[in-house]
Amino acid sequence: MQYPYDISVVVPLFNEEESLPELVRWIRRVMHAHEFSYEIILVDDGSTDRSWDVIQDLSADDNTVKGISFNRNYGKSAALHMGFQRCAGEVVITMDADLQDSPDEIPALYDMIKHQKYDLVSGWKQKRFDPLSKTIPTKLFNAATRKLSGIQLHDFNCGLKAYRQLVVKTIDVHGEMHRYIPVIAKWNGFTKIGEKVVQHQERKYGTTKFGLERFVYGFLDLLSISFVSRFKKRPMHFFGTMGTLMFIVGLGITIWLIVQKLFGLYTDGRVRDIVDQPLFFLALVTVILGVQLFLAGFLAEMVSMASSKKNEYLVRDRVGSVKA
Repeated sequence: MQYPYDISVVVPLFNEEESLPELVRWIRRVMHAHEFSYEIILVDDGSTDRSWDVIQDLSADDNTVKGISFNRNYGKSAALHMGFQRCAGEVVITMDADLQDSPDEIPALYDMIKHQKYDLVSGWKQKRFDPLSKTIPTKLFNAATRKLSGIQLHDFNCGLKAYRQLVVKTIDVHGEMHRYIPVIAKWNGFTKIGEKVVQHQERKYGTTKFGLERFVYGFLDLLSISFVSRFKKRPMHFFGTMGTLMFIVGLGITIWLIVQKLFGLYTDGRVRDIVDQPLFFLALVTVILGVQLFLAGFLAEMVSMASSKKNEYLVRDRVGSVKA
């Protein structure tokens, strides 16, 4: 398949007017040195400074620079999603606009996708210039993601990544899911995921746009991705299994209470009414929850079957006369 460009560089940004001219010059210098055909897509995520004016000026001076401006701040995931929709390069590179990601890494990342046939390559900022308040939560976040996803990357949230175009056109990035793109890619069948140690620059302009709350939201997003990716097309497997197990446990407790009552199997010799025992209420709650979970799974299965996307699957390639 022929692509208009060797590389598309997608840069999400928010209030980065000072760094944009230098970043574009740096990217342009690297691309020309390696004779890549390229485009630079700058996605302004509702900036309140002069970022959009700067992007317009850069685009007017250089037709490889393209800009998209949101009416308000939607978040990095939305900016990446829009950039992924518009990009046309064979290899797609993402990087932050704050100059902490080095464009000098682009040729090596391109080579890993183009010639080593990786689906996705994530940067690893082995030496970071961030405060401990950011690096320590990041390490915990990365450890939890490795454990739950099985993907052995050191830095899931590194903005510097490279993708085959098919990957970015397939994955759905929304909410705060940008930090889990390798996880989403893996569960879409793109399993050749690599990592490259990249240079991390000290911030030259402005201040960081992220606070500690992103790690809380990030953990919740990880749980969401894990659940949806595994059970989206078979919700009954989760809800039905949990509901059945809870129903069996509740039923088992109820049977035991009845047997105790009928045969007087009380250790202290006192005969009690079934409803006077705490276990009865535990059994009742467990049975009710089991039935509700089973019904939730049944309803979710019906909704899934009615969906127009229930038989939507990713096809890697075709040969012969098979119709698309």
